[in-house]
Amino acid sequence: MQRYFLEEPYQQKDRFVLVGEPYHHITRVMRMTPEDRVYLAFSDQVAIIAEITAITENEVELKEVMKEQGQKELPSMITIASGYPKGEKLDWIVQKGTELGAHAFLGFPAKTSVVKWDEKKRNKRQQRLAKIAQEAAEQAHRQVVPQVELLSTASEFYQQISSYDKVLVAYEESAKRGELANLAQALQKSGSGLRILAIFGPEGGLTTDEVEKLSAEGAVICGLGPRILRTETAPLYLLSAASYQWELLGEQDGK
Repeated sequence: MQRYFLEEPYQQKDRFVLVGEPYHHITRVMRMTPEDRVYLAFSDQVAIIAEITAITENEVELKEVMKEQGQKELPSMITIASGYPKGEKLDWIVQKGTELGAHAFLGFPAKTSVVKWDEKKRNKRQQRLAKIAQEAAEQAHRQVVPQVELLSTASEFYQQISSYDKVLVAYEESAKRGELANLAQALQKSGSGLRILAIFGPEGGLTTDEVEKLSAEGAVICGLGPRILRTETAPLYLLSAASYQWELLGEQDGK
């Protein structure tokens, strides 16, 4: 079934109405008819199965059939922060990161970032990434669509760090030195409902100065296993590790 995201919390109603882009997708792309069913996902992580009851010139009317069962979101909210990489790598990070449960994405100009965008290009890219996140959320049956924000300066990025409960920094030099425990310990000791920021460098990695600055602000510096991962692979490794730790093992003690 198709999934449509609504920017409002769930309220029990006799009927739900879709207009605009969802209307166009249902009527023109999917060519649905009354009695067809879809998922409606609300901003408070409630999702329902709804049946189309009528289609007018401008609206699709639906009735609730039942609530979707099961939790689809990670128990803690992980924001992936990527130093701007080259090419279309952010597209991949957002698409696959959404499938793996990321709560949000931040892009920032790291010291080794080669990419330089003016405001117009940055806004256009942010809109493109937001669309990629929505499509991936629909495909993965997420209950929320991750937010995407592309920052213009590193100072904007550092100002946001204090708003998170825990900050993790993926650093290849830690992996080279054989550090293997910090990530596992950080994930195990993250209680549910936390806001976690996971930071990744671009192709050239994070500089020593950047890592020292983040460490001074309380970030946990982590190696991601014994191999050196690409900038677009590392976030997926961390999200997969979090899913395994929290959802498959069910270990999250909050200490």
